[in-house]
Amino acid sequence: MTFAATADGLLIQAKPDQLFRLLKRAGFLFACLLATVMAIYAQTPAAATAETTYVVEGVSDTMAYGLGRSVRVSGTVKDGAISLGGDVIVEGRVEGDVAAIGGSVIQLKGASIGGDVIVVGGNYRHDDGIPNRDPAKSTILYAGYEQELRNLIRNPTEMVSPRWSSTYVGLRILAVLFWFVVSLVVTAVIPQTISRGVARLQLTMGRVAVIGLFGAAIIGPGVAFSLHYLPTPLNVLVGLIVLMLIIVAALFGRVVVYAATGRWLQRKLLPAGANSETMALLLGTTFWIVLASLPYIWPLVISILVVTSLGLALTARYGLGWKQAKAS
Repeated sequence: MTFAATADGLLIQAKPDQLFRLLKRAGFLFACLLATVMAIYAQTPAAATAETTYVVEGVSDTMAYGLGRSVRVSGTVKDGAISLGGDVIVEGRVEGDVAAIGGSVIQLKGASIGGDVIVVGGNYRHDDGIPNRDPAKSTILYAGYEQELRNLIRNPTEMVSPRWSSTYVGLRILAVLFWFVVSLVVTAVIPQTISRGVARLQLTMGRVAVIGLFGAAIIGPGVAFSLHYLPTPLNVLVGLIVLMLIIVAALFGRVVVYAATGRWLQRKLLPAGANSETMALLLGTTFWIVLASLPYIWPLVISILVVTSLGLALTARYGLGWKQAKAS
């Protein structure tokens, strides 16, 4: 490609294949920029909603529940009360259980609760010195992250659309640096194994993904079954094997995915002869960390990474067979 200055401006002379490659690279960079802009504009803060309370007066034979709001029992509820994302305030009588997830259970003076009290995220408070409850009933309390649970229940989209902030961006940059260093160390320790893994992933990506998917589907129920039915020594053995497999998948599998992605990006974006293993690892790590930071699609990205990494870990022992397949 040559550039020449003319009276009418800048004249670009290029071969068709060079121009096509240039357009491909420009299009790819534009798509990345567009995705980033869409991600930023998708982080619209949730509109503030007024606190609403569901008030139960008189006698109710059914359960009193609130989704994204508090429940206040002023009368009598015979079948329990529960609030998801709010408080349960008892100033009358509840004959059944009382539960609050992302909120607190507040028993006012003179109020009565006949069942268990279950609180996740908040607290259990009562105005009487000794609460008016059945002594045989239980109190189950998991305190902490009350406001986070409340916001998540009231606005579930926050789970898949993280809000952009300087802290969030800083953590993403730190994640890129961390996994880049880990990738460099793992590649330096087992370079041949990483190369075989990249070749295996490029040759039969679909087979690796299917094996990883079946492995994840078997490991989850298998661990639960072993913990419930097998004796303690076998439980410990199964736990150690699964732990080793998870470590191998998290390190070896991820590094292979990052290396393979980085090499592909180098072929698409950089000129021939400018390839570098270090640059490939940096490109691949940055690509997947950024992709896993985008709203709404990050659960899918994490699932793809986990399944592919697990498939690579499960097929790592078949290195000889994969080499023969590549040679053929």
